[in-house]
Amino acid sequence: MMPLLQVENMTHFFGGLRAVHDYNLSIEKGEVRGLIGPNGAGKTTIFNLITGVYKPSEGKLALDGASIVGLQPHQIASMGIGRTFQNLRLWRHMTVLEHVRLGRYSKITYGLVGAFLGTPQRHREEAEIEAHAMRLMKLTHTDRFANTVVTNLPYGVQRRVELARALATEPKILFLDEPTAGMNPEELIDMMNIVREVHKELGMAIFLIEHRMKVVMDLCERIQTLVFGEVIAEGAPEEIRNNPQVIDAYLGKEVEA
Repeated sequence: MMPLLQVENMTHFFGGLRAVHDYNLSIEKGEVRGLIGPNGAGKTTIFNLITGVYKPSEGKLALDGASIVGLQPHQIASMGIGRTFQNLRLWRHMTVLEHVRLGRYSKITYGLVGAFLGTPQRHREEAEIEAHAMRLMKLTHTDRFANTVVTNLPYGVQRRVELARALATEPKILFLDEPTAGMNPEELIDMMNIVREVHKELGMAIFLIEHRMKVVMDLCERIQTLVFGEVIAEGAPEEIRNNPQVIDAYLGKEVEA
């Protein structure tokens, strides 16, 4: 069977600097994959290349067998890749519900005419959008904050709002860029449990970047280690944990427990 996401020999240069070299990735439906490595290794650059923020200098990328090379981020999102960001990207004056509803608007079909005239189709779709948003807020444990402006929420809850918004796009694969960054131990455990619930409930594939080994080792089925834009090891969590090259390059120096 064809993988859900296939990346072949992806390389990228920023000017004369090679940021990613000959990167390969294959993710199956429902699989949970991890990407680790020291700061500056190129992890977020890989996310940005796959999601259309940058166009790869070389290589092939396919989602469900269709090439996504050169497509814009909104086009790739509509095809089935949702993501969160390393640094929160929320709108300061919008409520939780408004954020999650907005993630769903890529799916509307009523168009400008329906929006201006308030057609029955618009009312029906808006009701469906709100119901869907409420389900996702319940799944991410943000439903009790539905009408709260996001800037009035604790940091850990804001992270969950961003997750709910990404889920609203109905992704086939969810990219999580350091989903527990900056969290205290309690918030970290909450987020890990929510990611498990999301995976169990929605069955989507997940690809995550993390520095905290507890998160990666507990959640992921396979892990890649990236150093200076190149994968130096790939395997199951225990293989990565015990790999001498990974320990020397990363685990012994950089990672939080």
